[in-house]
This record gives sequence, structure tokens and C-alpha cells, in this order.
Amino acid sequence: MPPHPPPPRLPPLAAVRVFEAAARHQNFTRAAEELGMTQAAVSYQIRLLEDRVGAALFIRQPRQVVLTAIGQRLAGPVAKALADIGTVFRDICEQSQTVLTISSLQTMAITWLSPRLAQFQIENPQFEVRVGTSEHLVDFATESVDLALRYGLGEWPGLVADKLFSCHFAPLCSPELRERLQLRRPEDLLNAPLLSPADDFWKVWFADVGIDAPKLGGRSTMALQMQAMNIQAALRGHGVAMAVPELFAYDIAAGRLVFAVEHAVPDERAYWIVYPQERQRERKIRLFRDWALAEAKAACMKLPVIDGSRGKTVPAS
Repeated sequence: MPPHPPPPRLPPLAAVRVFEAAARHQNFTRAAEELGMTQAAVSYQIRLLEDRVGAALFIRQPRQVVLTAIGQRLAGPVAKALADIGTVFRDICEQSQTVLTISSLQTMAITWLSPRLAQFQIENPQFEVRVGTSEHLVDFATESVDLALRYGLGEWPGLVADKLFSCHFAPLCSPELRERLQLRRPEDLLNAPLLSPADDFWKVWFADVGIDAPKLGGRSTMALQMQAMNIQAALRGHGVAMAVPELFAYDIAAGRLVFAVEHAVPDERAYWIVYPQERQRERKIRLFRDWALAEAKAACMKLPVIDGSRGKTVPAS
């Protein structure tokens, strides 16, 4: 295949802008006033463009300038091209200022963010909020995302990470199931219907209370993909879910969910709000960050207090 020809050598944008204004006004002085330049600077940019084209673009007259035939050929397409560029930049700037795009893990988006997001929208009606869910770590350099809600240790190079809340994991169920099965002690759960028993968090939890439960993964019960799905099953009394109580503060505060056994294991990981360092002063990011941190603090205050020495839950004061 023959090699591709090199791209055309474009003239300086400054000279093109001056030409468009001068062609529209047919007057160098008015073009200079519009662009905040001197008339001499306008004449210089026009000469640069004429040198590039290799022909005169204007006929200079005492009180005005008139486009030559070549100038007329250029004037229309140049005006349209600059108008299109201006429209694109205006649209991008408006979207950048008024659209807030958030990336989140599915369970976080469903159980924590979505029930609260309407309040942020009411308090900040100037923003159009868009939430996308993904299991991968969003690439801020290539994806149109303003901030992300992530689960981890808070160490992501090049990003600011504000801790939203620390995490624990504990067995949660409906109050009716707890009473029907008389769940009181950790060993009571060995005979209870456990949701997704092969989940490693069940083994860790039982080990933390000193119970060896090697056969949990072989129990005949539901295995659900997401934490949110396990909790939906637990709310309907189908079993006990191992979950992060902080994600389900609304349901716990309303009494729809209870701790099947009062023991929660601290998780070294947490949920974080993350965004690029160079964007940390953007107004929409600051507003969402401050709102989300306040929401997280208020929600966690309604949860039972976790005793850090053994992870036992005690009633919130």
C-alpha cells in the first residue's frame, strides 16, 4: 500500500481568527477592537495568512477592506469552522460544570448511594447527577468520570482518597427470623440457613468467635452474587446474610434488619471517595464530597457502636 500523505499544514489559529473577524467587519480597525488587538497586529496576522496562502485575501481601500476572490472562498468555511469549534467547547464547558458523573461498585450504588442521592439533588439542583456501576477501577484519564466510590485500603497513586466510612462484617437477618430461630449465640448460626455460606467472610467471622466451621461451603442454601442480593433475601426471611452493616444503615435503623448475633468483625478495608489530585478544588467535587461525608457520619451514628476489642455490637447511645 502506498504511504499515507502527510496531514495538511494548517495556518496559525490566531491568524485564522483575525481573518474571520476582518472578513466579517470588512474593516481592520473594527476587527482589532473586537479581538482586543491593535490595528497593526491585525495587519500583521493577515499578512502571515496571505504569505501562507500565497495570494492576497483583501483589497485595501481607504476606509474598508474588501475580500478578494480567494478571500471569499475562505471566508465562509473559516467562519463555519470557528463557529463549530466554539459550539463544541461551549457544550463541553457547560457539561463539565453542570454534570456530575460518579462511578461506584454495584452494591454501594444500590444500597448506600441511591437511597440518599435524591437529597443531594434537591440541595444542588444545578447539577445533573449520573451514576454508573462497574467492578473495575475507573481510569480518570480516559473515562468521563468526576469521582468514584471505591472499596479498599485508600492507596491509589495520583488520586485523593477521602474515607467515607470504615467497614465491619456481621451476620444480618430479619427480626422475625432471629426470633423464630432463637438466635442468641454464635454457635446458633451453625444450624441457621446461611446465605452464600461459601463466602470467605463467613469462615473469618466464625474463626473470630472461636468456632471451627470447615463445612460451611457445602451447605445446601442460596449462593448469591452480590451482597445486595443476599440482603434482599435476608429481608424476606430466607436466611442470614454476612454483610457490611454500614451499607445497610437505613434498614438497620428502621428495624427491618438486625444483627443475628451481636458480633461484628472489623475489616481493614473501607469505602472511599476518590478523584484526581488536580481536580480536588472543583466546586462540584467539593460539594459532593462534603455532602457524602456528612451523610456517612450521620448514618454511622445510628448504627450500634462496635466494640473494637472483640467486635461485639452494643446499642447506639
